[in-house]
This record gives sequence, C-alpha cells and structure tokens, in this order.
Amino acid sequence: MGFFDKLRGELIDIVEWIDNTNDTLVYRFERYDNQIKTGAKLIVREGQVAVFINQGKIADIFEPGMYTLATENLPILSTLQGWKYGFDSPFKAEVYFVSTRKFANQKWGTKNPIMLKDAQFGPIRLRAFGSYVISIEKPDVFIREIVGTDGYFTTDEITDQLRNIIVTRFTDYLAESKIQALDIASNYNELGEGIGKKIAPDVALYGVKLSQLLIENISLPPAVEEALDKRTTMNILGNMNEYTQFQTAEAIRDAANNPGGLGAAGVGVGAGFAMGGQMAQSFSQGQQQGLPQEATPPPPPVVAPQYHVLINGQQNGPHELSGVTMMIHKGEINAQTLIWKPGMVQWMPAGQDSEVNAIISASTPPPPPPVQS
Repeated sequence: MGFFDKLRGELIDIVEWIDNTNDTLVYRFERYDNQIKTGAKLIVREGQVAVFINQGKIADIFEPGMYTLATENLPILSTLQGWKYGFDSPFKAEVYFVSTRKFANQKWGTKNPIMLKDAQFGPIRLRAFGSYVISIEKPDVFIREIVGTDGYFTTDEITDQLRNIIVTRFTDYLAESKIQALDIASNYNELGEGIGKKIAPDVALYGVKLSQLLIENISLPPAVEEALDKRTTMNILGNMNEYTQFQTAEAIRDAANNPGGLGAAGVGVGAGFAMGGQMAQSFSQGQQQGLPQEATPPPPPVVAPQYHVLINGQQNGPHELSGVTMMIHKGEINAQTLIWKPGMVQWMPAGQDSEVNAIISASTPPPPPPVQS
C-alpha cells in the first residue's frame, strides 16, 4: 500500500458497511494495517452486527446503533491491547460485519433420485426440490465455525452444505412417514414443517437458523408418470362405447374430406365399428360388475349341451349335438325318440327340441312330387 493509501486510511474515522448485495453474509472492514483511530465512529445498521477480532480471537460484538470507539465501550479489546502507548493512539483490530437479516429463496434439491418403498407401487424413485430461509442467529459461532478469515463470505459458500443436510434429513423423514406416493402432494406443508424441525439442531451448530423450509415438488420417474397419465386417461374416458362412437365419427369425417381414399377408409371404419363394439361391450360388462377397468375378465367359454337318448328302453349318452346328428343320420333317432338334456324338467320327444328338430327336419327328405300322367 502506498503513502497516500496509508494516509487516507488514517484520516477515515467512520467504520461502517453499506451492503448493496443480496447474498453477502459476512464482510470484513478493510483498513491499513487494521488500525482504527481512537474516537472513531462505528455505525451498525439494522440487520447487522459488528464483531471485533484481536489477535485471532473474538473480542467485542456490537448490535445495531452508532458508537464512539473508546475505552468504555471496548472493555474486552482495551484489556487485550494493554495500550502500551496510551489509549489515544490507534489500536489494531479486525472488524467483521455480519448480516443477520433473513436470506429467502435459497434452493435445495436432490441430485440423484431417492429410493423408497411405497405401499401401493412398491420400490419407487423420487426426486424433490424446494426452497428455504436462513439467517445468522449467533454471529460469533458462525465466524468461528464457518467463516474463519474469509473477508467476503456469501450464501453460495454454505448452501451446498445446507442442501446436503436437508436432503439427508428429508429422505429419512419421508421414509419414516410412510406416506403413499399419490398422497404426498397433500402433505407438502406437514412434510416441510416436520423436516424443518428435524434440521434445526444441525444448522444451529453453525450459528445459523432455518426459519422456513418449503417443498415445491416431489416427482416420480418419467416412465411411472406416463403410466399414471394413461390410467388417468382411461378413467376420464368413462363410457368406452360412447368414446368408440366418437372416434368412429371422427374417422368418417376424415374419410369424407379425402374422397380418393374413401374406399380404403370405409373398410377401416367397418373394422373399427366391429372391434370397437366388442371392446365397448367387454368394458361395459366390467363396469357393471364393479370391476376395475384394467381387470375386466374375458367372456366365459360356451359349454355345448349334453344329450341323453332313450333307445329300446335303454339310456344312452351323454352326447354332444354332433353325436346326436350322427345318430339321426343312422336312423337311430327320430322325432318321437325321447331325449333329455340339462335344463329339461323331464324326458321329451326329440322333435320338441328346437336344435335337434332342425337337424331331423334337414335329414328328412320332402315328399316326392306327384306323378304327372
């Protein structure tokens, strides 16, 4: 430092810090050789404290106000100095201004997904992010534990450490809460308050106070979110029959706007009607039975009727309809032969069963035409 810089430092008798930033936590007041003249004015503004350090140790701390630096308001520092040349000479001290205001909108978030076990989905991975508010509650502890000799300390230098603490406690708290993934959004406030209380003792060790922690979002992996979107879409569609009709009407309109492809489009529309009708019927049956949409059962298999036939006083069977047909062709069964199948109250002539009678009628030739003379 040159002669004029040294002289300028000796002439200045006001010790103050005007903060024109929004991220400075600690600022060291710079003076040549750390010399402060006796009688100098110390101005500490609201949201600040001034910490005097002598020979590496914290001496005096000043709250907001204006002070004339003299023996009576520097009791510790004057005792440490000894004032070899009297208190009228300049004394040496480092002055650190510490901002005690609240620093809002500090960001936190998970660098990597958090693995958790969900009661509904099983093992899942979650990402989360949010913001928090901090302030310096104990300036002497903060300087001793964090700042050291850093003359210009900003929030960027401590946010990484705070973020690590928040993510660690957040993961533990969320796992212990056992809140299902689909219910987390309705518990953001409760989670934020609970995690904030759990973190408070950790940050207090640094002289810092965490006054608020907010959770902005907790999200599932993109693949899981896509599956949930499809499920939500199906729930919104509701009546599949109406949806299929709507889609078919849209296809017909598009085909009408494209006369060149109307023939092929008509084939597609016809197939769409058939397929859509089957899907809608199956879906509708599942809804009527109270089954979830994804669990609608297939239609039951068709059971062929089993016939018992009475031939020469002896019961014969059971036979499927194909076996009865063969017996009709062999002449073993006619319209008067007694038959029985499940559902009949008693034995009845085969001609009275619609299915068997149709086969008998088809097997009996009509009467020959009259002979013409």
